[in-house]
Amino acid sequence: MDDLLELDKRLLLWFNGFHTQALDPLMMLMTKTIFWLPLYLILVFLVFKRFKMEGWFFLAAVALAILLADQFTSGFMKPFFARLRPSQEPSLEGLLHLVDGYKGGRYGFASGHAANTFATAFLIWRLFKDIYRWVGLIFLWALLMAYTRIYLGVHYPGDILVGAMVGLGCGWLAFKFFLWSKSTWAKRKTPSSLV
Repeated sequence: MDDLLELDKRLLLWFNGFHTQALDPLMMLMTKTIFWLPLYLILVFLVFKRFKMEGWFFLAAVALAILLADQFTSGFMKPFFARLRPSQEPSLEGLLHLVDGYKGGRYGFASGHAANTFATAFLIWRLFKDIYRWVGLIFLWALLMAYTRIYLGVHYPGDILVGAMVGLGCGWLAFKFFLWSKSTWAKRKTPSSLV
């Protein structure tokens, strides 16, 4: 376990080392949800264009995935494991590049940002993979969002990896919920045959 933690630190310092003054404000902006609002609006448009009123079931699935991912990482994992964020770790003081003194919360395992974005990416990919060939690129968005957390020094790569796995699992569960709710709705709309 100590070897894994040491590898995680080394990887963090390597990834965090790719910083420039020009990228700092961009990375700080890209880690915020509001920055990605245009992307979210385009995705919502595509969902309703393709699925009409059933798009509401998909939005409910996204909300469920984010709720599950966020509660599992922030509500359970962070307090349970109590692993300090790199930005809060005394042994890394002076070794990390921090942007504008941003340190995040106290604990960082596992990354809620990674869990939420990978859950959303999985849902979008699963919904559109047979319709749009380019939809797999949504995982690049999730990776970029996750990398901003390492760049800012608030997560170890291990936090990101585990957060992404949690997110993919929550996305899968939420997609099953979407299929179930859609089929339940379709059955209710179809009048039962007279005997």
